[in-house]
Amino acid sequence: MATLTARPAPSALPRTAVLASADLSFRQRVRDALAELRWQVREAGGGAEALAQLESSPAETVILDSWLPDLEIREFIAEFERLHPGVDLVTVDDSSAGRGAARSPRRNEVLFALRRGQDSDGAAWNSAPVLERPVERHVPAQVCTLPVPRVATHSVAGSPARLPEFIGEHPAMLEVSRRIRLVAPHATAVLVQGPTGTGKELVARALHRLSPRANKPFVALNCAAIPEALLEAELFGHTRGAFTGAVQGRVGRIEAAHGGTLFLDEIGEMPLALQAKLLRFVECGELQRVGENEPVRVDVRIVAATHRSLAQLSTEGSFRADLYYRLAVFLIRTPSLMMHSEDVPQLVAHFLGRMGATRPQKSMGPDALARLEAHGWPGNIRELEHVIERAWILAEERPVITAQEIEFGEGPQAF
Repeated sequence: MATLTARPAPSALPRTAVLASADLSFRQRVRDALAELRWQVREAGGGAEALAQLESSPAETVILDSWLPDLEIREFIAEFERLHPGVDLVTVDDSSAGRGAARSPRRNEVLFALRRGQDSDGAAWNSAPVLERPVERHVPAQVCTLPVPRVATHSVAGSPARLPEFIGEHPAMLEVSRRIRLVAPHATAVLVQGPTGTGKELVARALHRLSPRANKPFVALNCAAIPEALLEAELFGHTRGAFTGAVQGRVGRIEAAHGGTLFLDEIGEMPLALQAKLLRFVECGELQRVGENEPVRVDVRIVAATHRSLAQLSTEGSFRADLYYRLAVFLIRTPSLMMHSEDVPQLVAHFLGRMGATRPQKSMGPDALARLEAHGWPGNIRELEHVIERAWILAEERPVITAQEIEFGEGPQAF
C-alpha cells in the first residue's frame, strides 16, 4: 500500500541558507565558512532578491546583513516574518535572538560562520561595504539620485522610506517608493503613469534594480520617438532583406532584454496594429522577427509608461483594452512637481551639488529660491533642472544665484 510522504519542515531541510548582503567580500567569507560545515549558501545582493529566492526555493536559515541597499532592515524583517514564519533568521549582531519564530537546530554553526566572516580580515565590520556592483546610476535628466550610505534611509512619521533614487519626503513620493518595493521582486507587469518630466523611467530602473533580474539587461524604447514604419522591426527585430534598407538582420529590443526588463515609454503612442502584435507576445511570451516565420521565446518583465490615461484611450478606441488590462496589472503614479512643491528646496540643493561636482560650487540666494518655490512647474522636475542650469550659466562667475538669473521661458519649448 502506497504511503504519502509529508513535505519536510524547514528544520529537516538540507543545510541551506540565503545570505543577504550588499558586501561581496563578506558574503564570500561567510559562504566559505559555511561550506566547510557542509552548508549550501544562496547569495542575494539585496532584500528583494533574498525574498524572491525564498519564494522560489525554501531554506533553513536566512542570514541578514546590518544594511541592505534596497530595503530598511525592519522593513525586510516584517515582510520576511509574514511570508516565512518557519524559517530561522540570523542577523550579523544576532539581534533576532528574541524572535518567536522557528529556530534552526544548527543555528550555532551559522553564528560561528558569521564570526569568521566578520573577523577573518581584521577589518572593522561597519566599514563601507565592498559592493558586488554599483547601485544603478542610469538617471535621465529629470531625476535625482543620492549616494547610498551604509545606513538605512529614515522614514518620516512612520511613512515608508524613500528609495535613494528619489528626492523629497512628500507622502506622494514616499508612496512611489513603497509601491516599487512591493512589486519589484515579482515578474508582474507594471504601468507607470504621470505627467511628462516626473521621472517615469527612473521608476522603471528602480524596479529593475530591486528585482531578481537586476544582473540582466534593462532595455528602454520610446514608442513616440521611432517612426511607425520602423517601430515593429525595432521591437521584434528583423531578418536581412525583410524590408527596404534591411541590409543585415537585427535583434529587436524585446529579445535584447531577455531575462531582464523591457521599458516601453510612451506606450500610448503605439499604433493599434502593433498593439495587437505586442499583445500576442505579452500573452504567450513568443515573438516573430520581421521577415521570419519561426517564433522565438523570450522572458522579459514589461514596464510601460505613459503621460496619458490608457483607460480613457481604450474607451475611445485608440488603445486596445485587452492590452491595457495586461500592462496595468500594477499601477504606479508619478506625481507632478506641483503636488510636492515643498520638495523644491531639496531638489535645488541636489541639482546644484551635481553641477558643482565638476565646476565651482554655487548656492541659490533666498530671493531666487522664493521665485522657484512660487512657480507652477508645468514641465515638472525636468523643467526645474533646466531652469537651474540656465541660472547657473547666467550667474557667470558669481558664487550666488539671484532672482535675476531665474528665467522660466515662455512655454514648454523653453525646457
